[in-house]
Amino acid sequence: MNHQFFSVEAPVLDQDPRNLPFSEFLNNLKEKMRHVFHVRADINQMALKRGMPPFVMREIMSLNPLSVGIPAEFGGRGCHMEENIALLEAASYESLALSLTFGINSALFLQPVGKYAQYEAKAAVFERFLNQQNMGGLMITEPSFGSDALNMRTSYTEKDGKYHIKGTKHWAGLTGWAEFWLLTARERGESGDLKRDIDFFICDVNSPGQQIVVEEFYENLGLYQIPYGRNRLDVEIPLVQKLVPETTGVKMMLDLLHRSRMQFPGMAMGFIHRLLDESIAHINHRQIGGKTLFTYDQVQQRLAKLQASYTICSAMCLNSAEKAGVENDLSPHGLEANSVKSVVTDLMQEAAQSATQLVGAQAYKLNHIAGRGITDSRPFQIFEGSNDILYAQITDSLVKMMKKARENNLFRFLKSFDLTSKSASFMKDLLDFDLNTALSQRKMVELGQVVGRIVSFEMVINLGEKGFRSDLIDNGLTMLKQEIVSLMSSFKVHNDTQLVQDYQDNSSWLKFV
Repeated sequence: MNHQFFSVEAPVLDQDPRNLPFSEFLNNLKEKMRHVFHVRADINQMALKRGMPPFVMREIMSLNPLSVGIPAEFGGRGCHMEENIALLEAASYESLALSLTFGINSALFLQPVGKYAQYEAKAAVFERFLNQQNMGGLMITEPSFGSDALNMRTSYTEKDGKYHIKGTKHWAGLTGWAEFWLLTARERGESGDLKRDIDFFICDVNSPGQQIVVEEFYENLGLYQIPYGRNRLDVEIPLVQKLVPETTGVKMMLDLLHRSRMQFPGMAMGFIHRLLDESIAHINHRQIGGKTLFTYDQVQQRLAKLQASYTICSAMCLNSAEKAGVENDLSPHGLEANSVKSVVTDLMQEAAQSATQLVGAQAYKLNHIAGRGITDSRPFQIFEGSNDILYAQITDSLVKMMKKARENNLFRFLKSFDLTSKSASFMKDLLDFDLNTALSQRKMVELGQVVGRIVSFEMVINLGEKGFRSDLIDNGLTMLKQEIVSLMSSFKVHNDTQLVQDYQDNSSWLKFV
């Protein structure tokens, strides 16, 4: 397979990003993306191949977009959360893969480095990001330990002023491409046992002893522009390149991951907005039975849900801009972060499915944004925490808080909970019951889906109170309530069905003809 992954060879910067108002900075980026994706090349044709033409990233990086994730004292724009989210939104309107590339660099590398790295290491990293357009990613997942990250086997020992890290990582976005990596590992004690806590290290693949070997590039189903693969680690990292947690490494990891999950709405925002625009354009000119698709009620239902997703995602962007700054410790805020990530990625996949349904056969092509969006958005429901797991964790957090508050009634608890105090009142008839906390895992997932959407409902209310147009708010709330009603109905139905292992016996329909 020919992996033509793009390189970025230190272009001359168009302008110092620190000297531009953010609106001008963002407009320049949008214009540059329109030029490279629609004038110099056709992004829909690019999507048929792995990687991107080198000029695309060279042109885009000439504007130094990743400066939004770098503190002002090191030459960046200051790492303001609203700018990070707006950058992701602008990129995802054109390319979900480009937006994810920005998100990996900012949320999973620059932000944690800015918050936890030692000063000397920060200065060197940020200088190369700003002046040489270097990039960075994060390696946590291992072939045998995906969601079970706390049991990772990658280990390190300290000797002769360096950390020696050995292990295997995979599914790290930008595999074989990024110059910097945050590596996660557990310390190996003198007895050979691995300690429980997790540590983070900056790896500079261009420095002696820090090269990472890519053993395999994966044929990923979507997101063709981003390389993934399996990486072998056998590196020696200087002491100065270890991140310094405020308390423990596990809490540092939770702070990092929760902040990243809170930025998913930025990637979702432009993607959903683009699918909404493409769908509206299609149904206004497509004729069926002598009238446009616009006149059909089922079409209106799909469009209204797409538009409601746009509103819900807007509410999440505002919420994250206000709460997810690097100055805040997000390690305790798993319920909110998990709600945001799981709900918004469900909305992304549903938006792609609806847009494909509306456009019809033409959308079922790799070079059409709707059909391509199905496979490009699907992994968002899996990476950084599978949604099934996150929904179960939401319920687990809820149950623990209810027990601590000595409250059994779901409505009364949610009415007193800061993330749902307004939204609970809209659904008292659905929620006014005593919760049996001895739930099966499948019921924990179902209740987590409900709670995630009640939290989202609250965010939409808050967006409306800020002055967002009321008709869009009303539609968003109506769609969310309809989903909550449906999910609660499922939650209240007893279901303990299990797999029948020997199902082949006496189960062929042909025998009964």
